[in-house]
Amino acid sequence: MQVHNCYKCTTLSKTRTNIVQGKGPLDAKIMFIGEAPGFNEDKLGEPFIGKAGAILNNLLSMSNLTRDNVYVTNAVKCRPINLEGGNRRPTDEELETCLPYLLTEIEEIKPELICTLGATPLLALEPEGVISLMHGRLFDRPYGKLIPLYHPASAIYNRDLYPIQLEDMKFVAESLAKMEG
Repeated sequence: MQVHNCYKCTTLSKTRTNIVQGKGPLDAKIMFIGEAPGFNEDKLGEPFIGKAGAILNNLLSMSNLTRDNVYVTNAVKCRPINLEGGNRRPTDEELETCLPYLLTEIEEIKPELICTLGATPLLALEPEGVISLMHGRLFDRPYGKLIPLYHPASAIYNRDLYPIQLEDMKFVAESLAKMEG
């Protein structure tokens, strides 16, 4: 699903450099959903290419997965910027505005597993979701099988989370292997 010339969020459409499209094979078995583009993603128009992307790539590699066979996207397609010019969490209104795009992506890709990366994309799909209670567990939902994960960037600020992230990513790989029989 390509999003072109969207102006539904007046603030985001005025401050973005690029609408950041999802990237990966259209028949990917795993879809990772992040929060929103950051500075690097906004400049280059590609999801998860900054520090968090490097951590995601490492977690995938350590779990015998690669970016080549997964689809990576964001709950919000344009970079939310704070007053100081840094990243900020998308507002509930921005999440709600972009949700139809995300649901269409899920419908078109038809992944066997949907993995939210952090609390924000989890809340976009599960308004009552709590990442600390749900991470690393498999849930059957009307839109597909969901495994919430901590956001890769959380390991930058809390190194103690990395082993948990790695264990959760290995659970993703194991879950996919079981589903494929």
